Amino acid sequence: MTRIVRIAGPAVLLLAAFVSVLVALVVGGAAAAPLVSDPGAVVRFGLPIARTVVDLSAAATIGGLALAVVGLSRTAPEWNRALDVTAAAAMVWTLAAAVTTFFTFLSVANVSVTVDPQFGQTLSVFLTGTDLGLAWIVTVLVAAAVSVMCFAVRSRGMVAVVAGVAMIGLVPMAQQGHAAGTASHDAAVTALGLHLVGAALWVGGLLLVVLVRDVVSNDRIALVVGRYSSIALGCFVLVAVSGYASAAIRVGSWGDLLTPYGALVLVKVGAILAIGALGVLQRRRTIAALAADPTRRGPFWLLVVVELAVMGVASGFAAALARTPTPVDQVALSKTTNPTPAELLTDDTLPRAPGAWGWLTGWNIDLFWLLAVLLMACTYAAGIVRLRRRGEPWPIRRTLAAALCLLALVVATSGWLHLYDRYLVSTNVAAHVLLGLVVPLLAAASAPVVLIRAAVHPRDDGSTGIREWTGILVDNAAVRYLAQPFPAVVLLGGIWWAFYGTQALRWSTSDGTGRTIVDAVFLIVGLVAAPGLLTPIAAGARRATRAAALVRIGGAVVVGASLAALGIAFRGPLGLVDASWFGAMGRTWGVPPLTDQARGGLVFIVAGAAFVVVVVAASIAALRRKTPAPTDGAR
Repeated sequence: MTRIVRIAGPAVLLLAAFVSVLVALVVGGAAAAPLVSDPGAVVRFGLPIARTVVDLSAAATIGGLALAVVGLSRTAPEWNRALDVTAAAAMVWTLAAAVTTFFTFLSVANVSVTVDPQFGQTLSVFLTGTDLGLAWIVTVLVAAAVSVMCFAVRSRGMVAVVAGVAMIGLVPMAQQGHAAGTASHDAAVTALGLHLVGAALWVGGLLLVVLVRDVVSNDRIALVVGRYSSIALGCFVLVAVSGYASAAIRVGSWGDLLTPYGALVLVKVGAILAIGALGVLQRRRTIAALAADPTRRGPFWLLVVVELAVMGVASGFAAALARTPTPVDQVALSKTTNPTPAELLTDDTLPRAPGAWGWLTGWNIDLFWLLAVLLMACTYAAGIVRLRRRGEPWPIRRTLAAALCLLALVVATSGWLHLYDRYLVSTNVAAHVLLGLVVPLLAAASAPVVLIRAAVHPRDDGSTGIREWTGILVDNAAVRYLAQPFPAVVLLGGIWWAFYGTQALRWSTSDGTGRTIVDAVFLIVGLVAAPGLLTPIAAGARRATRAAALVRIGGAVVVGASLAALGIAFRGPLGLVDASWFGAMGRTWGVPPLTDQARGGLVFIVAGAAFVVVVVAASIAALRRKTPAPTDGAR
């Protein structure tokens, strides 16, 4: 039975995907030859089929690596089998991406394959001189690097790094969607990227469960499947939400669902809902039955094969959607007649004046950060519930700090600050002060690491769960060093000057991916550096000491002085930062750009002073309590 499932599972997935993509091409109209610029039947059908193989092999690679990192035992044969499977999948991903790149060139350039030097020159220009060609080249290179690393590494940490590198390969794929370079580009890329990540983890994880089944012992198979099921539940939410957001951008209105593109979307939605229903059935019945009697595995594996078939249908229709014209005419605002200065720069309309209630009514949802906040909120709440079920209390002040932390993160990444941070220097400064200082300090007060170590039981089967990964990250030597006073002061005091004094500012305002990366960097630096200045306990010591408090207060004063100096520079000597951006928006409301920047300088000065006050207060409180150093189990 196991051998049959190992063969039937992938075979059914591929067959369903290939049949679905052909049907979807006919239904959507992409199979018909266009009146002009027909690349030929081989390209019309070969490109979406190759893209289907890219999607499935990327999913097998990423989903397999992710499940191995969090669900499989490093001391059992399943670990090496998983890495061998992902290495093979990455090789297929590389070859399929190369074929897709070539077919994409033929489709865009509308040329025939020849041995003429002109053909090679045209191909070279496409690969190195166009965004589409460069995106596919990056995808091929990432897939090739992942395939090599899967063969070369076997340690837990390096496999996690390889999984992260593999996910980077989805970024160029997300940027090639229908809305790339058009109106709503950033939102479309974010939605499609999250959709690809969720689908990859969902499909690839299940495929790996099938392919490693014969080397997983009967007493552990239900445990491994249960861990995958938890991942699949999160993937269902991620795929559903991001899919809705992506469809809303591309479909436009409910009436457009009656178009060929809308019909394909409806089929894909039905497939996703069907997979979700099968997952519920799997979670509630078959996993429990498998745990009770591992020898009665027929119903479970039959359900898995059916689930893979439906996943194949969804994958095939997704590939065909990329070749089907959308009912909404996606034209970049900068390409329209008489665009405004703001539309030329951002491809978005200039928002209305904030007004008195702008802080409450202005929203610009960033799906990535909003879903991240929801995940963190659910995880924190689940930890509290688990402790209370065991009769263990959790301080209300920490819960309140967590709520304020997540609220500040939402305001900075999806609220009115996020709406105006590309147009006003002051809101840009306020958003990054929240991310770099306020959110990290509130996160430290909410003690998430303490909650995880109190609520989550350690694993004893050689696998690495959330508690183990938390320990690896927090107890890492590099993190411990960066949290010490001197490195922390350098990081906190220098990141603002590095951001506003380089092209990083322009990158974050003009590119959605750059915006997300910069926000994440500010948040990570703050989380690593800021909390260390709050605890006046020297390395290796057991209790707070006056000397350690003075060192940290001195560091806080340096950080505050750095922020104040930048604030003073913002209020005059520095001139308008990125004048070709903030000074060219053509705003007809609000104060002039230099006056607005002066407000941002005031935010820096106040933030620096407030940070010093917080560190001094925390140090005094710790000295009065004589706080002992946290142990490994409570840090």
